[in-house]
Amino acid sequence: MTDDDMSPLDRLLAERACERLILEFVHRLDLGEPGSVADLFTPGGIWEWQADGRRVEGREALRACFAGRPADRLSRRLMTNVLVTVTSPSTATAVSYLATYRVDGFDGRMLPPRLPANVGHYEDEFHRTGGTWLLAHRRTFLPFGASTERVGPPRG
Repeated sequence: MTDDDMSPLDRLLAERACERLILEFVHRLDLGEPGSVADLFTPGGIWEWQADGRRVEGREALRACFAGRPADRLSRRLMTNVLVTVTSPSTATAVSYLATYRVDGFDGRMLPPRLPANVGHYEDEFHRTGGTWLLAHRRTFLPFGASTERVGPPRG
């Protein structure tokens, strides 16, 4: 079966599943357990950052990368302009825009508004394995970015 043989409903369900992965990803980073984003990737999944050439490959490496975030980090990501393209019954791509608000040293108090730390977009590849859609490759493009602001006392 090619992507042209997919019913409109199957295409819509595939698009929605990939869209949901994009949103689940940021939800887990911001409000859940950051290391669990690794479970949204295929076993050999890849995340790379175009700006500095960093590349993390495989679920365990991804888990270590995200679980290693500072415990006092507060982040909120806004995702928009999500465009999923189903390329076959088991593959899809997407482009989505992001704005990341992030500080370290968060102690639970409300903070004054600030500019985003990053603004850019993701380019994703998805694979459907065993009926489940997963991220196979995520590329991050950040044309606007700054280092993470520290709002509390320095870690000692």
